[in-house]
Amino acid sequence: MIYSLLDIALVADDERPADALHGAVPLARAAERAGYHRVWYAEHHNMKRIASAATSVIIAHVAANTETIRLGAGGIMLPNHSPLLIAEQFGTLASLHPGRIDLGLGRAPGSDQNTMRALRRTPESADSFPRDVLELQGYLSGHTRVAGVRATPGDGTNVPLYILGSSLFGAQLAAALGLPYGFASHFAPAALHAALRTYRAEFRPSDEHPRPYVIVAANVIVSESADEAAELQRVSLRQRARALVARGDTFTDAEIDIFLDSPGGHQVREMARYTAAGTPDQARAFLTDLAEQTGADELMLAAMAPTRAARLHTVELLEAPAAAASVATPASAP
Repeated sequence: MIYSLLDIALVADDERPADALHGAVPLARAAERAGYHRVWYAEHHNMKRIASAATSVIIAHVAANTETIRLGAGGIMLPNHSPLLIAEQFGTLASLHPGRIDLGLGRAPGSDQNTMRALRRTPESADSFPRDVLELQGYLSGHTRVAGVRATPGDGTNVPLYILGSSLFGAQLAAALGLPYGFASHFAPAALHAALRTYRAEFRPSDEHPRPYVIVAANVIVSESADEAAELQRVSLRQRARALVARGDTFTDAEIDIFLDSPGGHQVREMARYTAAGTPDQARAFLTDLAEQTGADELMLAAMAPTRAARLHTVELLEAPAAAASVATPASAP
């Protein structure tokens, strides 16, 4: 089993975005030491607790301060951008750090409706996602689909593409294009098994990917003590509940706990259904079971402890299985 890491540069209540961004390098270095295959950064906008909005910029910073671990987007919300611009950005990264750059693609806005308009995006923008993926693929492969337009840098870099999603749409698109597929089960678990069945059933082999390749996401919170991990998980759930339902109001921990323990808190708990919380052995057992249930080729782990120190400790404690450290070629791990 291959372990990888998803980082959103989480900003704690007592931090500035700069603090979270400076914390990205130590976390990536810890993942590198622990044998993780890659670290991905997610594009979100207008979220005060997420500092990874300028995804390609943070990838460049971390790549310059690590040695071997793969880095990429998990993902770029392609309808927010022109395919040419993304090809140039990731072509630049791949030229500076050959063999280390990935590009996961999603179609959501990565924020709310007002922010979507601020991004100069309309609700209809998502409709062009399949066409935009093909255009981007053409720029990166050196076979442009737009006459007279080539990506420089980018042209012929063949940055590996991944389709990311939380519904059947992404599964069907990844299958049709013969691309690897990653499911966002760390926050949207409902359609996980249906999407994976669809992806595998409809997969059309491509030259780069003769067989399906599945990445399944899960949250992880690991400590030497199961009780401490449970408490960290409880704090993490409180933070998620406040972000979803508080809407600027102030609630005490006791009030949030009452909500979480009520039927109304079920949705928040359900979002975190796939969370490996406990000692390293307990977390590994949970993740092994998840991999067996889903047939995942790779697990993308989101360290969701409430503090940066606890997230770093999670990665240090939860070393990747020995096989992950020897993975080096896209043939076995795209």
